[in-house]
Amino acid sequence: MIAWINLAVIILSSLLFLYFYVRSVSPAAREKVSGAVAYRKSARDRVIAIVFEMVTVAGYIIYDFYPLSVPLPVDFAWAYWISALIAAIIGVPSLVLMGWGLKDAGEEAVQPKKEHSMYGGIYEKIRHPQALGEVFIWWVIAFLLNSPFLALLSFIFVPIFLIMCIAEENDLLLRYGDAYAEYARKTGAFVPKRSRKMEG
Repeated sequence: MIAWINLAVIILSSLLFLYFYVRSVSPAAREKVSGAVAYRKSARDRVIAIVFEMVTVAGYIIYDFYPLSVPLPVDFAWAYWISALIAAIIGVPSLVLMGWGLKDAGEEAVQPKKEHSMYGGIYEKIRHPQALGEVFIWWVIAFLLNSPFLALLSFIFVPIFLIMCIAEENDLLLRYGDAYAEYARKTGAFVPKRSRKMEG
């Protein structure tokens, strides 16, 4: 019973994470409805989204103690050190990418502000470094917990993060207009675009 309740909490908190994150990356659209308070509300929603993300992480950990009775092994068939190695191979570049994105986004990463300018740094190479790094963290946790079920469940975060990125881009087009459209044309969402010099 606890296992099923925990799974329900994981799914619900993941969807609430998505809901509040989409709200948090939509300040320009919200400003058209609620005025200048939209940015403050978006910052509040970002914090709420992070709380639900942490609830989901807690659910993953609880799953280790209360796994579901499903036709999957509780643990991977190999030795735990292999799972830990896979987690490190995925986790190190993911955390570097996430950290780099957070640094270059500055306070906008947590608190959207109307006067903020477009980002530089890693954002000159790809448009969504934080999302690209963060989405893989769910597999890192799953492998650290040595759980095949959680590794499969982690695939739900691919569409979740994709929806979040699309919502963010729609709002950035409202905020920055043609400048963002041109930037998006020249810069890959998740993989750097080849420069014209290299193509020639």
